[in-house]
Amino acid sequence: MKCKVCNKEIAGRKDKLFCSIKCKNDYHVTLRLVTKQTAYPLDRILHRNRSIMLEIMGPKASKKIVIRSELVKKKFQFKYLTHFSINSNGKMYHHVYDFAWMEFSDDEIMIVRQRKQWIPEMD
Repeated sequence: MKCKVCNKEIAGRKDKLFCSIKCKNDYHVTLRLVTKQTAYPLDRILHRNRSIMLEIMGPKASKKIVIRSELVKKKFQFKYLTHFSINSNGKMYHHVYDFAWMEFSDDEIMIVRQRKQWIPEMD
Protein backbone atom coordinates (compact mmCIF):
# COMPACT_ATOMS: atom_id res chain seq x y z
CA MET A 1 0.00 0.00 0.00
CA LYS A 2 1.04 3.59 -0.58
CA CYS A 3 0.59 6.60 1.70
CA LYS A 4 -2.45 8.78 0.81
CA VAL A 5 -0.32 11.93 1.10
CA CYS A 6 3.21 11.27 -0.16
CA ASN A 7 2.78 7.93 -2.00
CA LYS A 8 5.63 6.24 -0.07
CA GLU A 9 5.33 2.53 0.60
CA ILE A 10 3.72 1.83 3.98
CA ALA A 11 5.28 -0.69 6.32
CA GLY A 12 3.22 -2.41 9.01
CA ARG A 13 -0.47 -3.22 9.17
CA LYS A 14 -2.42 -3.78 5.97
CA ASP A 15 -5.09 -1.23 6.89
CA LYS A 16 -2.67 1.70 7.44
CA LEU A 17 -3.37 4.71 5.24
CA PHE A 18 -0.40 6.94 6.10
CA CYS A 19 3.33 6.33 6.36
CA SER A 20 3.84 8.70 9.30
CA ILE A 21 2.10 10.86 11.87
CA LYS A 22 3.14 13.93 9.86
CA CYS A 23 1.34 12.67 6.72
CA LYS A 24 -1.71 11.74 8.79
CA ASN A 25 -1.81 15.21 10.39
CA ASP A 26 -1.25 16.99 7.06
CA TYR A 27 -4.11 15.04 5.51
CA HIS A 28 -6.57 15.87 8.29
CA VAL A 29 -5.53 19.53 8.56
CA THR A 30 -6.11 19.94 4.82
CA LEU A 31 -9.44 18.14 5.04
CA ARG A 32 -10.64 20.42 7.87
CA LEU A 33 -9.47 23.52 5.99
CA VAL A 34 -11.36 22.59 2.81
CA THR A 35 -14.49 21.80 4.84
CA LYS A 36 -14.22 25.09 6.74
CA GLN A 37 -13.76 27.12 3.53
CA THR A 38 -16.93 25.60 2.09
CA ALA A 39 -19.12 25.47 5.20
CA TYR A 40 -18.23 28.77 6.91
CA PRO A 41 -19.89 31.18 4.45
CA LEU A 42 -23.02 29.00 4.37
CA ASP A 43 -23.11 28.72 8.14
CA ARG A 44 -22.86 32.50 8.49
CA ILE A 45 -25.93 32.96 6.27
CA LEU A 46 -27.90 30.35 8.25
CA HIS A 47 -26.96 31.96 11.58
CA ARG A 48 -27.90 35.39 10.24
CA ASN A 49 -31.29 34.10 9.05
CA ARG A 50 -31.89 32.55 12.49
CA SER A 51 -30.89 35.80 14.23
CA ILE A 52 -33.31 37.77 12.05
CA MET A 53 -36.18 35.43 12.95
CA LEU A 54 -35.25 35.56 16.65
CA GLU A 55 -35.18 39.36 16.53
CA ILE A 56 -38.61 39.50 14.89
CA MET A 57 -40.15 36.87 17.20
CA GLY A 58 -38.70 38.16 20.45
CA PRO A 59 -37.77 35.90 23.36
CA LYS A 60 -41.21 34.43 24.15
CA ALA A 61 -43.40 34.24 21.02
CA SER A 62 -43.87 30.84 19.40
CA LYS A 63 -45.65 32.01 16.22
CA LYS A 64 -45.85 35.29 14.34
CA ILE A 65 -47.06 36.46 10.94
CA VAL A 66 -44.91 39.10 9.24
CA ILE A 67 -44.84 40.86 5.91
CA ARG A 68 -42.22 39.52 3.48
CA SER A 69 -40.75 43.00 2.98
CA GLU A 70 -39.84 43.12 6.70
CA LEU A 71 -37.62 40.06 6.23
CA VAL A 72 -36.23 41.35 2.94
CA LYS A 73 -35.36 44.69 4.57
CA LYS A 74 -33.31 42.82 7.18
CA LYS A 75 -31.55 40.90 4.35
CA PHE A 76 -33.12 37.52 5.13
CA GLN A 77 -32.02 35.03 2.46
CA PHE A 78 -34.98 32.78 1.69
CA LYS A 79 -33.10 30.15 -0.32
CA TYR A 80 -30.88 29.09 2.61
CA LEU A 81 -32.34 26.61 5.10
CA THR A 82 -31.30 23.58 7.13
CA HIS A 83 -34.20 21.37 6.05
CA PHE A 84 -37.89 21.44 5.17
CA SER A 85 -41.02 19.56 6.15
CA ILE A 86 -44.59 19.30 4.91
CA ASN A 87 -47.48 19.48 7.38
CA SER A 88 -50.71 17.47 7.23
CA ASN A 89 -52.34 20.17 5.06
CA GLY A 90 -49.59 19.91 2.45
CA LYS A 91 -47.98 23.24 3.38
CA MET A 92 -44.19 23.38 3.34
CA TYR A 93 -42.20 24.63 6.34
CA HIS A 94 -38.68 25.90 5.63
CA HIS A 95 -36.49 25.29 8.70
CA VAL A 96 -33.47 27.22 9.91
CA TYR A 97 -32.29 25.34 13.00
CA ASP A 98 -35.06 25.70 15.60
CA PHE A 99 -37.16 28.19 13.62
CA ALA A 100 -39.36 27.56 10.60
CA TRP A 101 -41.19 29.78 8.17
CA MET A 102 -44.08 29.16 5.83
CA GLU A 103 -45.44 31.34 3.03
CA PHE A 104 -49.13 32.18 3.32
CA SER A 105 -49.17 34.39 0.25
CA ASP A 106 -46.75 36.54 -1.71
CA ASP A 107 -46.80 39.03 1.15
CA GLU A 108 -47.33 37.07 4.37
CA ILE A 109 -44.84 34.78 6.09
CA MET A 110 -45.56 32.85 9.27
CA ILE A 111 -42.54 32.26 11.52
CA VAL A 112 -42.69 29.47 14.09
CA ARG A 113 -40.29 28.58 16.91
CA GLN A 114 -39.97 24.80 16.97
CA ARG A 115 -39.09 24.09 20.59
CA LYS A 116 -38.71 25.90 23.86
CA GLN A 117 -35.20 26.73 24.89
CA TRP A 118 -33.42 29.07 27.23
CA ILE A 119 -32.95 32.51 25.71
CA PRO A 120 -31.11 35.28 27.54
CA GLU A 121 -33.18 38.33 28.43
CA MET A 122 -33.12 41.01 25.73
CA ASP A 123 -33.28 44.57 27.00
